[in-house]
Amino acid sequence: MNPITITVYGAEEKCASCIHLPSALETMEWLEAAVNRKYPEKSFQFVYCDIEAPVNEEQKIYAQKILNDEYFYPLVVIDDEIVAEGNPRLPDVYKKIEEYDPQ
Repeated sequence: MNPITITVYGAEEKCASCIHLPSALETMEWLEAAVNRKYPEKSFQFVYCDIEAPVNEEQKIYAQKILNDEYFYPLVVIDDEIVAEGNPRLPDVYKKIEEYDPQ
């Protein structure tokens, strides 16, 4: 079975409204720990994308939308579906994982 890819988009510099929240990279690390703890039997691939340096076409599209203020970061995408933006909620992420790959 292929791993479920969870991509977190963000930047080193926090957005003005996110000043008291963790950075996007810290959010990805927190999300990775929480998801792996909840679903130890599933395979995940966690990817961090700096919106200032996307590496592929999909990342460029999402990064540009964030830079154009269409989305807030950190933006959490699971296999090309936006699951959360801003401060992600674990129940939303868990729900998408369970829809994608039911237990």
